[in-house]
Amino acid sequence: MNIRIRQSAALCGAVLLSAALVFPSAAGSRFSMTYLYTGTPSSYTQLIGQTGGAFGEVSPNYFNLHSDGSLDLNDLGITSFVSEMHRQGVSVVPFLSNHWDREKGVRALENRQRLAQDIADAVARYDLDGIHVDIENVTHLHRDAYTDFVRLLRQKIPQEKVVAVAVAANPYGITQGWHGSYDYAGLGQWADYLMLMTYDEHYKGGSAGPVASQTFVEQSIRYALRYVSPDQVVLGLPFFGRIWGQGDSAIKGRGITEVQIQSLMADYPCQVERDQASGSAKVTLTVGPLDQKPVLGGSLLPAGTYTIWYEDQGAKKQRLVLVEEYGLLGAGSWCLGQESADTWDYYALWLNGRPFADVQGHWAMHSVLSAALNGVMAGKSDVSFAPEALVTRGEAAVVLCRLMGLEPLDKETPFRDVEGHWAEGYISAAWSARLVAGISLDLYDPDRPVTRAEASAMLAWVHTQDESTQEPAAFPDVPKTHWAYEAIRRLSALGMISGYPDGTFRPNAPVTRAELACMVT
Repeated sequence: MNIRIRQSAALCGAVLLSAALVFPSAAGSRFSMTYLYTGTPSSYTQLIGQTGGAFGEVSPNYFNLHSDGSLDLNDLGITSFVSEMHRQGVSVVPFLSNHWDREKGVRALENRQRLAQDIADAVARYDLDGIHVDIENVTHLHRDAYTDFVRLLRQKIPQEKVVAVAVAANPYGITQGWHGSYDYAGLGQWADYLMLMTYDEHYKGGSAGPVASQTFVEQSIRYALRYVSPDQVVLGLPFFGRIWGQGDSAIKGRGITEVQIQSLMADYPCQVERDQASGSAKVTLTVGPLDQKPVLGGSLLPAGTYTIWYEDQGAKKQRLVLVEEYGLLGAGSWCLGQESADTWDYYALWLNGRPFADVQGHWAMHSVLSAALNGVMAGKSDVSFAPEALVTRGEAAVVLCRLMGLEPLDKETPFRDVEGHWAEGYISAAWSARLVAGISLDLYDPDRPVTRAEASAMLAWVHTQDESTQEPAAFPDVPKTHWAYEAIRRLSALGMISGYPDGTFRPNAPVTRAELACMVT
């Protein structure tokens, strides 16, 4: 495989800590790409910046076709965009599209030698990272020419660069018409990956129904895996839905972005339900005769009752699970800028293999993810972190040992209440390294929640060599006579901890798992 994955990072702020961390990105364990189609070339960078580093590869709309099938190159802003993406560690693999124009697609394939060379020249000239072919609505009669075109691209473009193909989802194994134009096996011989367009199960002009039901998506995956290996398959996710009016309405499956869907749901009476059969979201929405009419697709939406189908956050989670179940390369999406704002919280967790549902949107999400990725803290399960659960003194010893790279010790301690305890070896190691102390000469109290003062003292011992010229915060409830004053002062000066909005530190308050994650990242 020639998929190039680059590293990116971002800053995270939290109540207890502001620290640099490796932010979730395609440099994690999963490949992630998206198409750039809506917006302008100058807005692409802004759109990508809003995702928090969620993509290792982006595919902008730079390569189109003239009526004779020759390359129509949109090079407006391409040089600066590619430079900025490379600086951020993101690969730029533009997509070539005929935008459903069959005649353009046919002529392009007829003149594929010249087209392939022009694309290869552009890839080299603009330092692009490859080509993503998206020729749609040609037929089975052009199947061999399509495959040969991808072969030519692979031969003309350097091997370290990407050649990818977007293919129609084909859950029913159709061999004629548009679906028949894609020879999965033949394309797989030359392409690094096939991007399954697992959406538009129901489409404009057709009957109402889900954009990408669970069954439709899973059957499409199974069909693809009959011809190519799992590490050549990228699962496509829709960032859009479709809307239908009742009766003879002219609104029949018109595309609608997730942003528009959320706006309509906020402004008009609606009923939202999860369709159990498809796993998709269904919205029944009413625009009254006296209501201000929303604008959709450049025209006013008349009064009436409408049905909207889309893949909400819950549906996306179910689809992403399929990437894991079938061992696929990763996920792609159509298209950036149409998604709901909460998309990136869960995406960030999934990309890095930590799909903790209970930290999605949590104020400490980034710190929790960083602590998990660094191996300092683990989830309560594969899908749960329990951010608001309290941390015991035994658990704190485990985290300290992981933070310092200490292995559990089979060594006696003076603490008679840790013998046989599940954390005994870690407590022994932390005590031997002088990172923890008992509550008395012979008691550790491993199952009592650790307080903010105790956690500060433990971390202060970890950071004994660190210095800071930053002025520490003054907390009215931590006088100089407090036993943990010096530890709290030092960590505050290092910027590792801060107080509450009312200015207090609350040294005796217990520490939650989310707070501890922030303190140790």
